[in-house]
Amino acid sequence: MILMDKTARRHRWDTKFAPYGYVAPYFLIFGVFGLFPLLYTIWVSLQDRNLLESDAATFVWFANYAKLMADPYFWNAMGNTLSLWLLTTVPQILFALFIAQLLNRKVRTRTLFRMGVILPNITSVAAVTIIFAQLFGRDFGLVNWVLDLFGAGQIDWQAGTASSHIAIAVMVVWRWTGYHALIFLASMQAIPSTLYEAATLDGASGRQQFWRITVPLLRPQIIFTTIIATTGNMRLLAEPLLFNPGAAAATGGSDRQFQTAALYLYEQGFTKYDFGYSSSIAVVLAITTVVVAGLGYLVTKRIRTE
Repeated sequence: MILMDKTARRHRWDTKFAPYGYVAPYFLIFGVFGLFPLLYTIWVSLQDRNLLESDAATFVWFANYAKLMADPYFWNAMGNTLSLWLLTTVPQILFALFIAQLLNRKVRTRTLFRMGVILPNITSVAAVTIIFAQLFGRDFGLVNWVLDLFGAGQIDWQAGTASSHIAIAVMVVWRWTGYHALIFLASMQAIPSTLYEAATLDGASGRQQFWRITVPLLRPQIIFTTIIATTGNMRLLAEPLLFNPGAAAATGGSDRQFQTAALYLYEQGFTKYDFGYSSSIAVVLAITTVVVAGLGYLVTKRIRTE
């Protein structure tokens, strides 16, 4: 009888506490590599701290944030960040839907094509940026050569704000569209074929089936990919940094025309060694990313509800 009571008590404890033990490794790893760096960044943002002289740090509380709000370079970087976010996120989702629809059809060697769309994603971001910087070169770039063939003239892609944003957006879209396309493709294959058969019997065209059956059923995945794309595109660093290599790479062009918030953070923290000020930029950028991602989620969720 006593043995049965111990067994029952052990079973109750196992049922009650075992699930916490199973999920504990995740929260432990998140606490060490996620939560602690975030809290430490907030703590450093309240200090006047040089990266090379961390022992001489002094608390200035919210002085870094007050300085940040009055910094025109920061607001320029935030404007560039939001512009690039818009130019990269929307085309990524639209192109990914189109590619996934093509790959979902029964064509020859479709497995090869499916493997091909993910290749840009596994390519080094540094290699991609350097190659695209050459393609968009002013004097010897392939893009300008093609434009010149059609009489459009040559464009100094790095000199202008709009042109540089387009060039960087092309790099990002080319690299990440395949990743989102595979997510959409996996979801498309889970849609029952009977829905399309019934729509065909009702006289719906392929385009109508795509917009009225496929896209509505993919809206949860569209929400997910929009949030993922937003969090990535709001912290672009390597693309604008390597698009204009040289001593002034951290400024994002001669007039800071494509300097993102992440690149401005890099400039303040690792070229001017102002660790406290750069940490305040990181905190504001993180908050902005959460807000923009939340707005995107609410908008997509509203469309889904309608």
